[in-house]
Amino acid sequence: MKNLYLIGGIVVLILFVGGFLYFDFGSQNYTPNSSSNVVSGDYQKVVLSMKNYNYYPNTITVKAGQPVRIYLDSSVGGCYRSFNIQQLGISKYLATTSDYVEFTPTQKGTYRFACSMGMGTGTLIVE
Repeated sequence: MKNLYLIGGIVVLILFVGGFLYFDFGSQNYTPNSSSNVVSGDYQKVVLSMKNYNYYPNTITVKAGQPVRIYLDSSVGGCYRSFNIQQLGISKYLATTSDYVEFTPTQKGTYRFACSMGMGTGTLIVE
């Protein structure tokens, strides 16, 4: 009987740890600060991934007046590779991880970015 409880406890522990790793609890509230962006030479580099069926991070912060390059890593697929910031007139299909969209934000504000179908979304904050 003690062995049965021991085995049951181990199974429950494995399921709990597996569920935690699979669902990655707590990561959905992540909001990066400006240190998540890399200033490389004359531009700000932002690399977006895909996590929980959305862009990750889905809030990015950049500085006004400095060129920005946004890349999509290999975890991004499907319509999410068609990147749009409608308010800034930006729309580009980023077929590979070396493709990027480059622009220079001139006005501070908050802008929405999305895939071509509007399934993946996020916020660009220009300071």
